[in-house]
Amino acid sequence: MADQTESPRSYLIFITIMSKRRTWVCLFIAVYAILVSSSWNLLRSVLNWYKLQYTSSNSDYSPSRLPAVYASVVLGAMFGAMSMVAAMTVAVPAVMVIWISVVVLLAFFGKSRRVLVVEGRKITREVVGFVFKVLLKEGNVVAAFCAVLAYFLLIRRDFDSY
Repeated sequence: MADQTESPRSYLIFITIMSKRRTWVCLFIAVYAILVSSSWNLLRSVLNWYKLQYTSSNSDYSPSRLPAVYASVVLGAMFGAMSMVAAMTVAVPAVMVIWISVVVLLAFFGKSRRVLVVEGRKITREVVGFVFKVLLKEGNVVAAFCAVLAYFLLIRRDFDSY
């Protein structure tokens, strides 16, 4: 008897917590932090490669800017991909709720099961396509911003070393 009263209360607490916007923001930040910490070795290897390229081209009097461009593009692509994965972890549950709501509303309007299946497939295609386009657009914006920022930080570090 105690399990039956505990289960709805814990479920209501869970639903209350997950309905808050700050919970989703914290979830996004947590996933992004996990992605950054797991890709830390890749980040360090790119920066070590750049440092090696910079010190080898530093023996000449005029160092090349190409290693900085390459390193900044790789860093931008890495952070863009990570932001898309982090955004997808938040978008998937929201899209599922929207999809279920639309299918249930169609069922309430008296649509037959065959029509629901066909409409559900159409809705799924549209929603997945839209979410994919938005994730790509946001990931590209983050990648471009991080690449430009990384380039200027790497070049600034180069000028500071002279």
